[in-house]
Formats: sequence, structure tokens, C-alpha cells
Amino acid sequence: MGLSSVLLFSLLSFITGADSPGDKSGVDLLFAGDAMQHQAQLDAALKAGGGKKYDYSDCFTLIAPTVTEADYAVVNLEVPLGGGPTYSGYPCFSAPDSYAQALKDAGFDMMLTANNHCLDRGDKAARRTLVALDSLGLDHTGTFHDVAQRDSLVPFIKDIKGIKFAFLNYTYGTNGIEPRDGMEVALIDRERMAAEIKEAREAGAEIIVTAIHWGVEYVLRENANQRSLADFLVDQGVDLIIGGHPHVIQPMEIVRNEKEGKDVLVVYSLGNLISNMKTNDTRGGALVRARVERGDDGVARFVHADYDTFLSAKPEGLPNFMVVPSWAVTKLPGAQRGHWELFDRSATRIFNTYNKGVERANYPEIKNIKE
Repeated sequence: MGLSSVLLFSLLSFITGADSPGDKSGVDLLFAGDAMQHQAQLDAALKAGGGKKYDYSDCFTLIAPTVTEADYAVVNLEVPLGGGPTYSGYPCFSAPDSYAQALKDAGFDMMLTANNHCLDRGDKAARRTLVALDSLGLDHTGTFHDVAQRDSLVPFIKDIKGIKFAFLNYTYGTNGIEPRDGMEVALIDRERMAAEIKEAREAGAEIIVTAIHWGVEYVLRENANQRSLADFLVDQGVDLIIGGHPHVIQPMEIVRNEKEGKDVLVVYSLGNLISNMKTNDTRGGALVRARVERGDDGVARFVHADYDTFLSAKPEGLPNFMVVPSWAVTKLPGAQRGHWELFDRSATRIFNTYNKGVERANYPEIKNIKE
């Protein structure tokens, strides 16, 4: 982390004061949307690396203070790590390992790999992605070398500050690309999902997080299929439901599981974390922070969630593609400020109209930080 990021992090922790996650015993999880890698991003990273390497070191510096402040941060890695020597953007993605390294350096702990692009370069690249993530020390779930590995690794359970979390990840499909050599992708299958949720509870999971790749691309509202699946997951006892795939934000809500007497967070879509998409609604996304606390009765529960928005800025007056959070929009060149305003206006309208129980986080805008 560079000096400016350290200063940002220190000031953010200071200014937020009593709102800091460390003030009460509990766990703060942070979720981000689709980490894309289009050809323009590859070109910009190669340029930043002097034509000799792919350098993403500037992409996440502004968002890193918020990510690292969380106890555990999760992002959807929507691109295989193909291993080179050449890489590609849409429609068949392949990115260098340094892309995942930059996400790790920004503070992300877990990569979700079950999405419609996970098999873009076939079984070999999908398996290589898992090996690369392991070598980087990154947690991951959603795809597996084979069925046997899925059976042995699912549910993925992580002890975070004394609370046991299970993370499950599923996708609606893989763009029609079928695994040819036994590669295992966790698909949306209600019977299998219910079984794995049950296994998670039996394995000691106190909080179950289910990340779902679902919905219709570029549509700002969830559809009936998403609502039906969310209801099903709530009924199965899941605590957090985090959605992605539409490449635009969709509403989020807190619903009540009356059978178990607990609140459940449902996020229909976080939009893009970083991409080269061009329409106003695809130019950014949301970060969601979910708070889990152990009550006086000893039971861990989801208790609160909030969000913030950001722009995926292009290298127009900037050193590279950059994720620029709402509290750092003064970093944006003038022309890109307009893109931010259009994106955030639309996102805020959706959230203000349709969100239930999830409000914008009170992140301050930090100014006058020297680079």
C-alpha cells in the first residue's frame, strides 16, 4: 500500500470514530461485485508495466482503505487466470496472475469463481486459476478440479474472530461451455444447494453466506426467478445472500426469517467492481458491508448492513483504470466526474426507491491527500 493509501486509511479510521468496526465485538464482511478484465484493461496494465509486465498497482489504491478495514472481503473474480503468454478480453476472458495479486494487495481475502465466464478458456485454465489463487494465498470457492474436490472442500468454512462462516458460491451457467475433463462448477441446483447448506450447519457454520451469479444483464431490478431463489435460500436458513452478474446494481433488502427468528441480508446485484463497460449504469457498482455479532445468548447473527457506491474510472487523465469510491470523487478528472454523477444518480434512485433496511454508509469525503 502506498503512502497516500496509508494516510487515507488512517484518516478514515479516525474520522469515522464510533462507527469503526473495531468498536464492538463482531465481524465486518465486505462484498464487491464483478472484477472484469476487458482488452482495454489489459492494454492499460501492460502500458503501466512498461510493456514488460501487467501492472495493476494503481487500480485499487483508493478503495483499499475501505476493503482492508473489513475483517474479511469477498469479490467475484469473473475471469480465468489463463497463464499467458497472451491474454484476452471479451468474449473469452483470460487475465494474468498479477490481476489477482492486485486484488489481494487491495485487501480482498476471497475470490468467488462460479460465474458464466469461469470456463472461457476451458478446463485447463479453470484449473490453473485455482492453482494460482492457492499460490497467492487467496481463499476461493465455486469451482473445483473435479467432483471429488468439491465433495471434500464444500462447505468452505472460515473462522473469523471466533465466528464460523460458511461461504457457498453458485452460477446459473457457463455460457454454454461444458467442462470436457471433469472440471466441477457449482451450478444453481436447489436440491444440491439445500444439501450443502445442511452440510455447512452440520460442520459447525454459524453464519452461511451464499453468493449467487444470477439475474438478467443490464436490468436494474431483480426478477421473479431471483426473488424465488432468494426466498428458497432464506427458508433453508442462509444468513447472507450476495448476488452478481447483471453488471449493474440492483436493490438490496433485509428480510425476516420468521421460522428461525432472524434477519437475512439479500443483495440482488453489486454491479461491476472494475471493467471497461461503457453505458452509464455499468460504469460502477456498490460495496456492501455486513455486520455479524455474537449476542448475549451466545448466538452469532447478522445485525446490520450498509453500502457505498463507486466509479470504475478509465485511464483518461489517470494512470490506469481505477476504482474511485464516492468519498474520493475529487480524484476524478473533470470529464469523468460527469460519468460518476450519471452512474451514482441512477444507482441512488434505485436504492432509495427499493432498498429495505440497507442505507448508504457514512463514509467521509477525504480531501487534500497528497499523492
